[in-house]
Amino acid sequence: MTEGEPRRSGRALDDALAGTRSTIALLRSQIAGGRIDQPYIDARLESLDKLAEELMVDRKASGQQERLAALYEVSRVIGSSLDLQTVLDQVMDAIIQLSGAERGFLMLLDDDGDLDVRVARNFDQETLSSDSFAVSRTITRRVVDTGAPVVTNNAQEDPRFTGTQSVMTHSLRSIMATPLRARGQIIGVVYVDNRMRTGVFNEQDLAVLDAFAGQAAVAIDNARLFGATDKALNARVEELTLLGWIDRQLNETLEIAKTSVLTLEWTMRGCHAQSGSLSLLNADSGLMQVVAHTGERDILMQGTTIDSRSPAYNIVQRVIEGQQPVLQPAFGGTNQTLFCVPMRRENQVMGVITLISESVDAFPEDAQSLVGRIADRASIAIENGRLYEAVRAANNAKSEFVSLVAHELKVPMTSINGYADLMTLAGPINEKQTQFVATIKNAVGRMKLLVDDLNDISRIESGNLRIEPGAADVKMAIDRAVEGTITEIERRNHQLTIEIAPNLPAVHADYERLTQILINLISNAYKYTPDGGAIRVATRHGGDKVTISVTDSGIGMTPQQLANLGTKFWRAENTLGQAGTGLGFAITRNLIELMQGELQIQSTPGKGSTFAFTLPAMD
Repeated sequence: MTEGEPRRSGRALDDALAGTRSTIALLRSQIAGGRIDQPYIDARLESLDKLAEELMVDRKASGQQERLAALYEVSRVIGSSLDLQTVLDQVMDAIIQLSGAERGFLMLLDDDGDLDVRVARNFDQETLSSDSFAVSRTITRRVVDTGAPVVTNNAQEDPRFTGTQSVMTHSLRSIMATPLRARGQIIGVVYVDNRMRTGVFNEQDLAVLDAFAGQAAVAIDNARLFGATDKALNARVEELTLLGWIDRQLNETLEIAKTSVLTLEWTMRGCHAQSGSLSLLNADSGLMQVVAHTGERDILMQGTTIDSRSPAYNIVQRVIEGQQPVLQPAFGGTNQTLFCVPMRRENQVMGVITLISESVDAFPEDAQSLVGRIADRASIAIENGRLYEAVRAANNAKSEFVSLVAHELKVPMTSINGYADLMTLAGPINEKQTQFVATIKNAVGRMKLLVDDLNDISRIESGNLRIEPGAADVKMAIDRAVEGTITEIERRNHQLTIEIAPNLPAVHADYERLTQILINLISNAYKYTPDGGAIRVATRHGGDKVTISVTDSGIGMTPQQLANLGTKFWRAENTLGQAGTGLGFAITRNLIELMQGELQIQSTPGKGSTFAFTLPAMD
């Protein structure tokens, strides 16, 4: 069969084989009969030779098809995973399957450009131990440097590698090696060999191996990229989880000292520092003052001010002026490394965190980034703490002022009330003068109520309001409250109904404060009910609670007014023109809560309101 001559079809080859068998049978019969036709035999032998050649070509073509089929199959398999080691194992097993090699090695370039054996397997897919890594480093290096694949049928006689130490030492013979390329770069080498036999591989084997290596390199590169991305993602998730935990701890307190200590502990833990301090700007001196310190180094001790005498003064000033972190290796001429981070709020440095490590190569970029994020969170927490302290100081000042004013008003009020009484004793006064005295005493009475309310609010806000709970008789408290309000109820022609539940137990409450609550609720009822309305005071006992309610038929409130009810100095607009400060109900609600009670309000505009509160019943 000459080159370029068309191959027979499968059917034609089958017919030729059948004819050959007939020819062989005829030749045998001629030989057996002693009849030998030499020309005929020569012709038949030539025909058999031609047929054998055709069969060899066909067999070679079939083998190539089988390799291509195998190449397709293993190429499909290696894309099924993104785990790097799984992909490397799959690639190595596939290469040995395709090449029929005795051993196979898959090597990847490390950061220094050296080849590192990642997988080593034999024909039985067994992993080779490191002492079996006998390969030709000359060939693998040549593949990396030239980017060209290499095949040799006997490396010991190949002029390219004769005399190479690794070839001679390890008795290497048949070898194939091809580069792994991904994104235009060589990332490694595939190396297979057979140390016992020569002539195992040919150029077609190398072409198949090179084709497969191209696909394998893509799969390996994808797995490496996925692994790197997955690792970075896991690191980011861990960092976010840590920052979330830090946020929760920092937001659990508004105490600046505690927040500062927590911040310093977390930053030192995040970068493995041995010493550290946290300094905040002192508004009076304009200098940084250390508020937290930990570790053995005393560069910045707690309570000190960072001035020109401090060892870290120049570095801290650089941080304040540049508003950027500063890393100072070999700090103070030692093996220590100093890292200083600003704490910023509204483009102003409010503090600095100074960390010291005993290592000159401390504080890698990821550690610096983490410390910066913690500092940002701590800045918010500390600023909130400062605002809280300022608000608390203002409230305390207000409470002290209110308490002082209330106390000072009592003296002139007592004098006014006393002189009003003396006016009626000093001699006869006419009817008009009597009305004036009554007006003075009423004004003093209203002022006394206001002063009492101011005192109560001041004590509530400062936490100094004292209650003396005990067994309080509910009926007696109601009777006393009605006694103090009945005059106004009758003056307005209201109908008052009192309903006391039978066998009503005493409640665990302060009797005087319970009476005060009832007076406030009944007062609101008669004030905000048009003349001639109805007021009902009722009690109910259920379980371990006693419920007391005050219901009126007054003007009622809207949901928005109900939401504001209890706000100090807030009063709803009404058409009845009642005077007041808005403090009474705020005090009432606080007193109920102080006595472990609960308040419920139901109100409908134009139909009235019900204020009900519960108190613990005595056993």
